[in-house]
Amino acid sequence: MLKQERARHVHHRLEQLYPETPIPLDHTDAYTLLVAVLLSAQCTDVRVNRVTPALFALADNPHAMMKVPVEQIREIIHPCGLSPRKSVAISGLSKIIVEQHGGEVPADFAALEALPGVGHKTASVVMAQAFGVAAFPVDTHIHRLAKRWKLSPGKNVEQVEHDLKKLFPRESWNKLHLQIIFYGREHCTARGCDGKSCLLCRELFG
Repeated sequence: MLKQERARHVHHRLEQLYPETPIPLDHTDAYTLLVAVLLSAQCTDVRVNRVTPALFALADNPHAMMKVPVEQIREIIHPCGLSPRKSVAISGLSKIIVEQHGGEVPADFAALEALPGVGHKTASVVMAQAFGVAAFPVDTHIHRLAKRWKLSPGKNVEQVEHDLKKLFPRESWNKLHLQIIFYGREHCTARGCDGKSCLLCRELFG
């Protein structure tokens, strides 16, 4: 198969496997999604979802969060790892959102990426899932599978994102990035598939 044919096959098969793509991180609005995505760095979504209820019971909006001592935030989010850095970031971004954006999470890539602890991937998730803006957030699963399925050489996240955006229709990006993540977690894991074992790898390269 040519690269474009592989991309079409991947898209078609993932649509069959995952017609619905619920967002894995529990949230109620753009702000709680932003915080949850920030917490998910080097942490599983399952663990984040165990931690956020206590955090959001304390403060589920930037006005309330900016008043919570950083030490208290850190204590709650400790199970997510990197808690010293993440707690400072959550406190800092909450203050900026209140002081510079009227208390509303900005629906703007540049403004989001200017917030403490928010990189391009986090901003992309928020833009895609909270605001419906076409984006293709690339996590470790997508980076790995794009390389395994020979859709991108996968030298870095930026290159993978660029390559996948060229291969797949813009209107599919927000759903497709979740479909690839789900598939990577359930079927084509880093150790559970050697590039020939799972359904898609067999179909693409068998």
